[in-house]
Amino acid sequence: MRNHHMLRQQHTRLGVTAAIAGILLVATGCANGSGAPGAVAEAPDTSATEANGRVAISYEGGISVLDGKTLETVKKFDSEEFTRLNAAGDGKHVFVTTTAGFQLLDMAEAKLTDLVVDATAPGHVVRHAGNTVLFDDGTGTTTIFKSEELSNLNGALPETRTYTADADHHGVSIVLEDGTLLTTLGDKTSRPGAVALEAHEDHWDPIAESKECPGIHGEGTAADEAVVFGCEDGALLYHQGKFEKFTAPDKYGRMGNAFVSETSPIVVGDYKNDPDAEGYLLNSVALIDTEKHSYNVVELPDTVNYTFRDVARGPGDLAYILSTDGSIHVLDPKDGKIVNEFPVIKAWEGPTEWQDAHPAIMVNGNTAYVTEPAANTVHAVDLTTGKITTSKKMDVVPNEIAITVGAH
Repeated sequence: MRNHHMLRQQHTRLGVTAAIAGILLVATGCANGSGAPGAVAEAPDTSATEANGRVAISYEGGISVLDGKTLETVKKFDSEEFTRLNAAGDGKHVFVTTTAGFQLLDMAEAKLTDLVVDATAPGHVVRHAGNTVLFDDGTGTTTIFKSEELSNLNGALPETRTYTADADHHGVSIVLEDGTLLTTLGDKTSRPGAVALEAHEDHWDPIAESKECPGIHGEGTAADEAVVFGCEDGALLYHQGKFEKFTAPDKYGRMGNAFVSETSPIVVGDYKNDPDAEGYLLNSVALIDTEKHSYNVVELPDTVNYTFRDVARGPGDLAYILSTDGSIHVLDPKDGKIVNEFPVIKAWEGPTEWQDAHPAIMVNGNTAYVTEPAANTVHAVDLTTGKITTSKKMDVVPNEIAITVGAH
């Protein structure tokens, strides 16, 4: 089956096929480059390089593209009241999740394009091994782009591969270097685990499956392509063709997000052990060593509280946690110890709803970009020194943040 996303205007419907699983594109390999497809002899797309380091900020009713060095506003666009931002794997684009679907923001040209991948409930975007993978919670459809083909659109979205789950659910998918599709299992009432699928011309064959991960959520890929999903009672590892369950020390020990470095075997996960706790602040992290097959929970100092937006991996494969005390606390995943603290913003309180604007951190190389909604400000922080290199006050309240850092 063949599927080709055509150009359409932002507020019209494109009929993305949400049918049975199928392969839709002649493979072009999993190169991580940002140039044109390998079958076409063209010069590399330098506009992707120009986009590297730019910062996208969403706010109520719009999106701003900022210069990564000066934090000056390059361009502003009107959008919806609340949008989510996810970088594509080509180092040039950001997918903006709207009520219409996944809309492409060109960071190099600073242009909110009319190209939209239809989705009834656009969810996770995953970049890995030369693929950018979208998941539509409303249909259970996974849409797979070759990332390099996103960098040269010429007015239309490239062809894709798709897979549709047995039922719609809040899920996530990733394509590995060998073409294996890892995707979550679930329906409207439960999400029990994940399945690994091998691609064929007209179907997908299951390689492995696990239903030992209740409430599966989030995904992260560590060194040696060890993939970890969060569960309500621990975590689920997929590595070298097999699933392995890690059990949390608490009866309820939910990990919802995995913060990873592809050069480190250790995954840092957010951790919650009280299902009845109000709010979104957390005070512990899960440390999963995919080489040693160990799972440990580390309770952070009382002053270190964070949300899902406040953890990032950076220099030295360390974890950088933006806490409610206004500091970035540097955690060594090898032993769970805090090794440094960088004061950045004023103290803040956790959000009432997860969509509410609250501080967030994103990392590009040695630079962390930190939002401070209470001050309408974005900061750039040198993580090697802890010094704020640039701060820029905006005329809007920053909410979501995404950065373009190069091809994946």
